[in-house]
Amino acid sequence: MRLQIVAVGQKVPDWAQSAYADYAKRFPPELRVELKTVKTEARGSKTLETLLSAERSRLEAVIARGTRIVALDERGTALTTVALADKLQAWQREAQDVAIVIGGPDGLDPEFKRSAHERLRLSDMTLPHAMVRVLLIEQLYRAWSTTVNHPYHRE
Repeated sequence: MRLQIVAVGQKVPDWAQSAYADYAKRFPPELRVELKTVKTEARGSKTLETLLSAERSRLEAVIARGTRIVALDERGTALTTVALADKLQAWQREAQDVAIVIGGPDGLDPEFKRSAHERLRLSDMTLPHAMVRVLLIEQLYRAWSTTVNHPYHRE
């Protein structure tokens, strides 16, 4: 199983890139997390529908066919860390590649969200885009550590 984080937006502050890289390198060889980014659509005078559609096309172009798509969405399912660990184990058992998708400044295209296999909520609060990457990879690492009884996660 390949685990990917696919994000709209290619530039993040150095602190966010550093924090992301720190967690990414902690994963074991059998569960590497790969980051893929796509360009945010230039705003200009385009409609929101046009912007989101262009970003959706870019996302679909980098996600391989047959990949389980998990869209981060403020109206998605909220999970505890332990529930995320259970979900991670289920994905590993299924051996299907998984792409967790982070939208751009305007979110994700509604059709993209509807077609996703799952929608998860990372927080009830609005978070800076760069912070979402860091929080997501940290929670994935924490979930993995729970599945192997690593002392990182404490309840």
